[in-house]
Parts: sequence; structure tokens; C-alpha cells
Amino acid sequence: MAKDRTGFKVIANNKKANHDYFIEEVYEAGIVLAGTEVKSIRQGGCSIKESFIKIRNSEAFILNMHVNPYDHGNIFNKEPLRTRKLLLHKREIDKLIGETTQKGMTLVPMRVYIKGSLVKVEFGLARGKKLHDKRQDIAKKDVRRANEREFKIKNI
Repeated sequence: MAKDRTGFKVIANNKKANHDYFIEEVYEAGIVLAGTEVKSIRQGGCSIKESFIKIRNSEAFILNMHVNPYDHGNIFNKEPLRTRKLLLHKREIDKLIGETTQKGMTLVPMRVYIKGSLVKVEFGLARGKKLHDKRQDIAKKDVRRANEREFKIKNI
């Protein structure tokens, strides 16, 4: 729950998104939440590892986003895995509908954060990676790590 370089308080991060997908475009959307869900998210009780975004009837929804029940919420707590609506402009939704109808394109949530007093989700328009693409990325990371290690040893 540290603040990232943009000054937002990051609550949940989907590290597998960049590993499994090529992110083409990044979007930001608000989430429709109940009061106890907001309090729980502020405490860091949110996970987007298995979540995904679907567009139905010209509305965007995030599915399988887990929000822990709030400790002091009692009867006001909602179901942890319920479907939540995303707040986007109509033209953004129309553009996303056009993009996701292409073969292999999907919407992947990348992180949930607090911007001011609002809870936002950042998601990407993504194309799935093949196994050989993942291997190339791993090889590039290994080379980069080796170079950094070598540079560190030389400068000591």
C-alpha cells in the first residue's frame, strides 16, 4: 500500500498482467462501491489477481474482484466477489467495444488505487502472449539483471 511515482496510494497490483499480456492502451475508471467496501479497500483489503472486465449492454463491469468484508461492517457488508460497475464515458465504452471485438483483445485490470478520495481501477486493452513471447521476456530480464549485477561489481 505504498504510494507510487504518481502519488496515488496503490491498493492492489496485478503483476501477472504484464507477464501474460501485451498491454496496448491503458484506461482509468471509477468503481461503483458500497460504503463498507470503500473502508475495506482503504485498509488494503482488495485483490484483482483473478479479475477481468466485461462489457454488457454498453456498460463496463469488473468481475471476480475480491474485496474483503469490512471488520466493523456487520449487516452492511456486501458479497466479496460481486460484480461491480465501472464508471466510463460512453465514447470510451464504444471504443472498447470496437477494440475487444478484434481477435485476441481483452480488458485486463492492472491496479486498484486511491486518487484523492476516489477508488479507481487502471486497466489495459491487451493481447495475450504466446509461450515463446513469455520466454523472450524472461530472457531479456535475465540479461538485464546480469548487466546490472556486472555494473554493480565494477563500481564497487
